[in-house]
Amino acid sequence: MAILEILEYPDPRLRTKAKPITQFDDALQAKIDDMFETMYQASGIGLAATQVDIHEQLIVMDLSEEKNDPLVLINLKITEKRGFEELDEGCLSFPGVYAKVQRANEVTIEAQDRQGQTFTLDASGLKAVCIQHEMDHLEGKLFVDYLSPLKRDRIRKKLKKLQKGR
Repeated sequence: MAILEILEYPDPRLRTKAKPITQFDDALQAKIDDMFETMYQASGIGLAATQVDIHEQLIVMDLSEEKNDPLVLINLKITEKRGFEELDEGCLSFPGVYAKVQRANEVTIEAQDRQGQTFTLDASGLKAVCIQHEMDHLEGKLFVDYLSPLKRDRIRKKLKKLQKGR
């Protein structure tokens, strides 16, 4: 397994739209394992393939404290959204940045697991928010797109300053 580089805003590759996955082979299994290792190492709870410069419809998540409840979502479709809530969101592509974003607080999704088996899942609360956040990445959309231009500009300037200091 390998730790992958997480792309950071404003990297233009974060705006790439992901393509569906059709091959459920050993190479895909290795990508999934590498993404989990990368996410855990970065103390994240979700990671979209786009964030590690893999432009395929693949998301890994684990919301458990023990990091023992991995979830793989491939070729994900949100089939229903219900309710809404506003939560502080962070993102591995925006280190140290958090902002309030309004999203559905319940979703129903259809996806494939790492073997290609289709399943349906109802999610609420943080899991629903995380699914929507990661799904946005696959569509080339970022959580800052929900913010005002002024807030987005402040975040961009803050990240540029941080990146220069490295």
